[in-house]
Amino acid sequence: MSHVPLLLFLHVAAVTIWVGGMFFAYVCLRPVAALQLEPPARLRLWRGVFGGFFPLVWASVAIILVSGLGMMLAVGMKAAPIHWHLMFGVGLIMMFIFMHVFFAPYKRLLRAVDASDWPAGGAALAQIRKLVGLNTVLGFVTIALATLGRALVAG
Repeated sequence: MSHVPLLLFLHVAAVTIWVGGMFFAYVCLRPVAALQLEPPARLRLWRGVFGGFFPLVWASVAIILVSGLGMMLAVGMKAAPIHWHLMFGVGLIMMFIFMHVFFAPYKRLLRAVDASDWPAGGAALAQIRKLVGLNTVLGFVTIALATLGRALVAG
């Protein structure tokens, strides 16, 4: 149990990087980029942003998964509160959504930008935008479960 505080710190730090990064990109960067940049510049910008952010997301996903499971195992899977199990389930959904984004529309975005195919790049970016929006909402759901979970499931 002495490793639980370190696991909790790593877990919260990784969630902060992932969910905070999505929130910033979706709420702050996206609207400004859409208003001020023409499609070629906007798509190149997002290629660069995702190229820097996605490796951090991969690392965060690994840390979240290992630290979350570590904390659940430390207390015993059956003894872990129900909201921990709910967080785990929502977190897995988020991870699968991210993997889909990375391996499908992001790869299409890269190919489109390389080929200067701006309509295809715009379509890929639109799909990424929707999935990042969904994952941002799910991220806030997991944060609510983490902070309010005991009260939500109790009553």
